[in-house]
Amino acid sequence: MKTVLFWFRNDLRLHDQPALQAALASGARYLLPVACLPAPDERGAWGWERASPQRRAWRHGALRDLDRQLTRLGCPLLVCDGDPATVLPALAAAVGATELYCEDIAAPEELQQVAALRAAGLAVHTTWQSTLLDPQYLPWTVDALPASYTPFRQAVERATRVAIPAIPATSAAAATSASSATKAPVTAPLAAPSALAPAPLAPPDALLPWPPATTAAGPGLPGYRAALLPAHVDARTVDARASLPAGLQGGETAALAHLHQYLHRRLPDSYKRTRNQLQGVDFSSKWSPWLANGALSARRIVAELRAYEAQHGANEGTYWLWFELLWRDYFRLLHLQHGVALYRERGLSTRRATPTPDASAERTANLTRWRHGATGQPLVDAAMRELLHTGYLSNRLRQVVASFLLGELQGDWRAGAAWFESRLVDYDVYSNQGNWLYIAGRGTDPRGGRHFNLEKQTAEHDPDGVYRRLWTEGESA
Repeated sequence: MKTVLFWFRNDLRLHDQPALQAALASGARYLLPVACLPAPDERGAWGWERASPQRRAWRHGALRDLDRQLTRLGCPLLVCDGDPATVLPALAAAVGATELYCEDIAAPEELQQVAALRAAGLAVHTTWQSTLLDPQYLPWTVDALPASYTPFRQAVERATRVAIPAIPATSAAAATSASSATKAPVTAPLAAPSALAPAPLAPPDALLPWPPATTAAGPGLPGYRAALLPAHVDARTVDARASLPAGLQGGETAALAHLHQYLHRRLPDSYKRTRNQLQGVDFSSKWSPWLANGALSARRIVAELRAYEAQHGANEGTYWLWFELLWRDYFRLLHLQHGVALYRERGLSTRRATPTPDASAERTANLTRWRHGATGQPLVDAAMRELLHTGYLSNRLRQVVASFLLGELQGDWRAGAAWFESRLVDYDVYSNQGNWLYIAGRGTDPRGGRHFNLEKQTAEHDPDGVYRRLWTEGESA
């Protein structure tokens, strides 16, 4: 009887899961949901850890929540350590599976993982599902995507002027994919499945407890139930000054609860007015950490937002939330259009490329000072200390510190992008790459890059020094 693997990647949810629905529709008798964790000490090209303790803890929380939901459906989540290209073929062999289903991620490392799985003999079925918009129903093919955001947004808004499907306010879970037949650029989100195929029986040594015990080499591999994941977080990684609400977890349950309370408290109405603030819980939606790990679907957000507008009326705030979600889509579609070119030092520009990271002593020292909030510029230092301690930073400050690294310190944008990858709990490969290229003038900014005047930014956004004092008083450089 047929067994298939379902590989959770950056889609740690059950609602709005076309890839999972495809696996369930495949005719498989058994389904094994699996996720892979890289080694916690994995280092990137710049020498620091790929994922900070805060970022790992956020993902672990999402996996624990996903496991609880899957367990209720009789199909617990298996989490494996190591490179998916190695562990997933071994797991498939252990349970007699030849097919694997997963979401499609159009970034170089993620594409290489899928290619390696196919080379290992697995039939891999991928589904594109992370965008709000369905690429096949847009006004242009991906190859003809507009070269900057504004014409992209304008064309999308013309195409979506018809009603975007909304989830009825009284029964959000009842939404289905029926509207997909209309071929609209934005379709209604799928409901979570009410049943799953059972998990296959596996050899006993294929499922080991956490931490993996030392065992003789064999067909098994180190794996453990997600419910037993270590948090990898202690008092040193929890900061009372953080803008993310205390006690939040990274999973789908918390994501949907946060979305509900944000709408219930009518915070969309003030979003445009407050979105550039630097500190606090409610000045922005705080959806990004759950969008990043896929615990929350962008289509679910927009459907709920349309229901909110139907009840309370549309306004600048609700429009601006849509505006920002379109930016998120644009950076994803750029990856479909340009692929690995977005990872070159020159990006999409015609500038002469630097073949390897510049390791000169001065630039290395500047980068270290910037990373640790020791540049001598109070606003920059406060922001970088917040990022270091909490794994979060407001959108305004992300732009300010990126501009400072590239402009005043003459740093390499790739190093800045790698540091954000390491620290941000809401790290998203598409948006991170797109935003750094944009600031550096190597992406789609029609002005050829953005430089922020630090004095002006300080005067406008922290005139009384409240934010700077919060993150610099009592801190040592």
